[in-house]
Amino acid sequence: MNLNGRVAVITGGAGHIGYAAVEALAELGASVVVVDVDERQCQKASQEIAQNYEVKTWPLVLDLKDENAARSVGDKVLERFGRLDILINNAALVGTSELKGWAVPFGEQRSDAWRLALEVNLTVPFVITQACADALAVHDCGSVINIGSIYGVVGPNLSLYEGTSMGNPAAYAASKGGLIQLTRWLATVLAPKVRVNAITPGGVWRNQPEAFHGRYKKLTPLGRMAKEEDFKGAVAYLASDLSAYVTGHNLVVDGGWTAW
Repeated sequence: MNLNGRVAVITGGAGHIGYAAVEALAELGASVVVVDVDERQCQKASQEIAQNYEVKTWPLVLDLKDENAARSVGDKVLERFGRLDILINNAALVGTSELKGWAVPFGEQRSDAWRLALEVNLTVPFVITQACADALAVHDCGSVINIGSIYGVVGPNLSLYEGTSMGNPAAYAASKGGLIQLTRWLATVLAPKVRVNAITPGGVWRNQPEAFHGRYKKLTPLGRMAKEEDFKGAVAYLASDLSAYVTGHNLVVDGGWTAW
């Protein structure tokens, strides 16, 4: 398996899962474009990947909430690299994002936070994919990977959060569920030249309170939370020709959470 000669764009590429996706593709020889709103982290991630894997990288600092910026991604990459083969829509507001009226009880969740989540988590992937679709189709190996969430598949178990300051925003679940369905829609529309799939991660260990951590592990067949590295295999598979006959699929990587 290799991705030599192919060019990949990863939104939110300087973040946790995004960086793991960048690594997975760089390990296979792809040139990688790290798109992120955080300039310092974007530059840092791009430099680290270039040094560690000896591939071409490019830090592309953009605020994707600006539709013109989101629509410019494809053209910018074509101008720089001359082709675009892989798009990973990873940038998102998550449960721990710092927003008023976000990770709070349902009665306190605010409509402006709801609208922003739908914009970032669902509209931005739509806009970027639309803008990149023609470029992705040129070489008949285009692959779009949308990063979903188990909360786009099942409802939350609120007992996990008891005794912590953590929360589970309705807009996060709604936007991720929408993204998984958008994946299916795009898979039928962009076929046969572009494949579109989703990866649905389970909960990732990031020093959550022990009360939450302990409960989560007990409800997961594999007995632990995920690490970012757990998603690299799924990214490599869906980006490469090993999945040439796979499209419209939601690959759940959750340690068995949704099996119970």
